[in-house]
Amino acid sequence: MSEITLSKNAQSILDSVKELTVLELADLVKAMEEEFGVSAAAPVAAVAAAGGAVAEEGPSTVDVVLVDPGAGKINVIKVVREITGLGLKEAKTLVDEKGKVKEGVDKAEGEELKAKLEEAGATIELA
Repeated sequence: MSEITLSKNAQSILDSVKELTVLELADLVKAMEEEFGVSAAAPVAAVAAAGGAVAEEGPSTVDVVLVDPGAGKINVIKVVREITGLGLKEAKTLVDEKGKVKEGVDKAEGEELKAKLEEAGATIELA
């Protein structure tokens, strides 16, 4: 990969971004998209198309599926409660039984929820 020379200001911003968690970075990207009226996904699709590959559109909604709560089960239950609005008992049952945490959410929301749950220690799949 070629080395890009950044201004002192731009390098400072890049260094700050490197310190963000995945969830913070997702929120930052969303805020920048709204602030500047752009989409971060557009350049990725353009690059793929330029390389000869056709960007294929998948379904517009996904299901967030808990595959494994991991070692941080309590933290995962807390996040499931936050996401779903379920009570403690219901959220614990959902985590114990593994399965769909949320159904029919748009891809962007699905990615955000996946990042939150993975940060809590869970293994998540978008279906």
